[in-house]
Amino acid sequence: MRTLSLVSAHSFVSAMALSIAAVSAPAFAQSSANPSAAAGVHTDLPRVAHPSHYTIAITPDAANLKFSGQSSVDLEVTEATPFLTLHALDLNISAATLTPAGGTAMPVTITMDAASQTARFTAAQPLAPGKYRLDTTYTGIINTQANGLFALDYPDKITGKDVRGLFTQFEAPDARRFAPMFDEPIYKATFDLSAVVPAAQMAIGNMPVAKEEPLDGGLKRVTFGTSPKMSSYLLFFSLGDFERMAKEAAPGVQVGIVAPKGSGEQSRYALNELAPLVPYYAEYFGQPYPLPKLDNVAAPGQSQFFSAMENWGAILTFERILLVDPAITSAAARQNLVTTQAHEVAHQWFGNLVTMAWWEDLWLNEGFASWMETKATAHFHPDWFPLLGRVNGRDAAMGLDGYKTTHPIVQEIKTVDETNQAFDAITYQKGEAVISMLEAFAGEGVWRDGLRAYMRDHKFGNTQSKDLWQAVEKAGAPGLTAIALDFTTKPGIPLVKVMGMTCKKGVATLNLEQSEFSVDRKAEVAAKPQQWKVPLLVSSGSGEPVRTILDGGKATVSVNGCGPVVINAGQLGYYRSLYTPKMLQSLKAAMPSLAPVDQMGLIADNLALSASGYQPYGPAFDLLAAIPGNANPVVLGNAFGDFVGAWRTLDKDAAAQKKLAAKVSANYKPRLLSLGFEPKPGESLPDADLRSTLIAGFGTMGDADVVAEARRRFGQLAANPKAMDGPLKTTWLNIIARNATKAEWDAIRDLAAASNSGVERQFLYTLLGRPVDASLAKAARDLALTDAPGKTTSAAMIVASAGLHADETYAFALANRAQIEALVDAQSRVTFIAGLGSNSSDPAMIDKLNAFKATVPAEAARPVDRVIAVLTEKAKSRPLYAKGLSDWLAKLKK
Repeated sequence: MRTLSLVSAHSFVSAMALSIAAVSAPAFAQSSANPSAAAGVHTDLPRVAHPSHYTIAITPDAANLKFSGQSSVDLEVTEATPFLTLHALDLNISAATLTPAGGTAMPVTITMDAASQTARFTAAQPLAPGKYRLDTTYTGIINTQANGLFALDYPDKITGKDVRGLFTQFEAPDARRFAPMFDEPIYKATFDLSAVVPAAQMAIGNMPVAKEEPLDGGLKRVTFGTSPKMSSYLLFFSLGDFERMAKEAAPGVQVGIVAPKGSGEQSRYALNELAPLVPYYAEYFGQPYPLPKLDNVAAPGQSQFFSAMENWGAILTFERILLVDPAITSAAARQNLVTTQAHEVAHQWFGNLVTMAWWEDLWLNEGFASWMETKATAHFHPDWFPLLGRVNGRDAAMGLDGYKTTHPIVQEIKTVDETNQAFDAITYQKGEAVISMLEAFAGEGVWRDGLRAYMRDHKFGNTQSKDLWQAVEKAGAPGLTAIALDFTTKPGIPLVKVMGMTCKKGVATLNLEQSEFSVDRKAEVAAKPQQWKVPLLVSSGSGEPVRTILDGGKATVSVNGCGPVVINAGQLGYYRSLYTPKMLQSLKAAMPSLAPVDQMGLIADNLALSASGYQPYGPAFDLLAAIPGNANPVVLGNAFGDFVGAWRTLDKDAAAQKKLAAKVSANYKPRLLSLGFEPKPGESLPDADLRSTLIAGFGTMGDADVVAEARRRFGQLAANPKAMDGPLKTTWLNIIARNATKAEWDAIRDLAAASNSGVERQFLYTLLGRPVDASLAKAARDLALTDAPGKTTSAAMIVASAGLHADETYAFALANRAQIEALVDAQSRVTFIAGLGSNSSDPAMIDKLNAFKATVPAEAARPVDRVIAVLTEKAKSRPLYAKGLSDWLAKLKK
């Protein structure tokens, strides 16, 4: 599964905090051969039985949002028990029987427990060890948000009329909404799925259709092939007016893009990017793809919780991410399509073929898929500079990891709420950063050999983190386990400080000291910092970098050349780097000539260190300003974004804001003018994305030329609705929305209502929440509670409103809490409401969040704690940041 939120550690611009704290270290054990014997794996099921096969038959009633089902579970009871317990949620089980192998069916009584989301099946006599089949008949509900079996309404691309598609989303604990199941990852089984559906519609499952049978009443029964042995959360079903574009990816493996009818060539780009991923991953992991097909299903709508899901053989990705519409798809959206698809295909091996035993090792799925998406994108599109994105990912993780509310990568998880909260930047981006560091320590070849052994030894089974470390060590990386345990079981961030540097006879000698970086507990950390075994790669810009392990708190490192010295060369280490003032001056002078990855890492580190009080602001802004106007497009886009974020923090100092805008314009406007306002044939994707970034940022700062151009283009729509079509459409419209007049806001609303494109309709309705004008933002919030935007778009409108109007939006959400919660996936509700207040500058918001926290279960309250921690620190640091920035501006040459 891929999430969408990244929160920068050093930026004060509006961002929704989706981080979760779970600080205690886990203790568990597991057995992939027999889940019933897995003492210690957290569960709400008794460890007395495990399934081997499910046969599930459903009949959906899409119009009335309900379905009926029959399920048979072949299972083995491993110790005598008075009853069987399976997961079941929102199911009405009307009948059940239990049949021992070779015996006669016997009735069982059914006891539902909504609190534990289980159903208990009790026979007249205790069950002896042996094999049984549990048959159930039941009904369930079709949701309107992405939980269990859910419906999405969207405009037909040909007729414009609203139609309905059905999809499933089961990760983490929602397969239990589809049928009674052993709904935990360690309980792997094979699945036979069939469905009675309208004859004219297409049904999609994990496996290809094995047979179709015509039925009376315009219906058919679709039966899918038997799945491989897999966890319940990977089961998938979808139904609708779809079309499929397919091609062969490898011998015996067909890949396809399933999309709403009328999508046509919009699927082509995704299909062409999907096909080569299958043989690439099969070769890298040393295991062939084990299914005969791999579909990626384009779902209309959106979720506040996820953007795509790795169901085995049938990935689900929201249409706005997966399909390319020349009228609206930007360069950044194309790149996001590629990386998202690479992430989900990586899961077909890392997560689906080999699965974590319990959710506390979720990072074995998500961290590795994030790492592999970057590796695959770098393989197929090196000209996009995808490896630079790891710096932003690492920084996003550190933006959460520096707070006391952080948690280790491997975290203790006991409840459904805690499982849902585990999908955060620590799991994804810190996971990727630590893996990148460990790969560099082991060496690419040894690391790959270890992964291949891990896949070979555990395919179709379950693992813990230690299984991976043992495989890589055995492949030739002694000492890796100790480093891995430090970085996966300890929360927080190492801080590597240069205490002094001398250079004699062309050799630089550095005295290094390890501490711990923290945003909101610096005194505690200073008194007793954690210690890690930190792999270092130190470079002076000449000769080979020096590799060493900083262990025990202090080290002396010598490197050829006198500098400038970078103590995290290549930015593969997960730590903050604190330099002496003299070294920072040297790095500032050398900034234009440093490797792009080091430019990005140095800026990220120093802005974070300044914002957290480890050094003055001047050196950080000096490094940022040293990025030249002709820099690598990814580096320049990041630097420009930092300056735009800085501009926003000066909202109470118009003079300083104007001066900063002039400085930014002098540095970066020439690059925009060189790129031009129109896409150029054959230009690189990073250049196209940089153009959009620069236009958007200058539009935010109110640059007269850019705002005038946006309004000129918008004015053409009255005569020609396609006048703005192209990769910059979303960029220009965002500028219009931010600065919208009432007439412009009304025009955007009318465009949204009239659009036959579900993606464009979502985007346009979301824009309505973004104006600076408070009355227009209020109108958007009110509109979000009507049926006009669509049930999965309204939440995005409310989030957009919170960007510039956090206090009003948060109050609105509480005043309409029941309606708001109905617009959001069940697993996102607490996080969603708390996040609406995360952009507030009013200290009173902290008290409001504490009051909200009192209304939610304790195990679900950690997202609220995260926002409170961020706002508490922001109240202290934002004024200091604004002053530091103003002081730096005052010292600039006129």
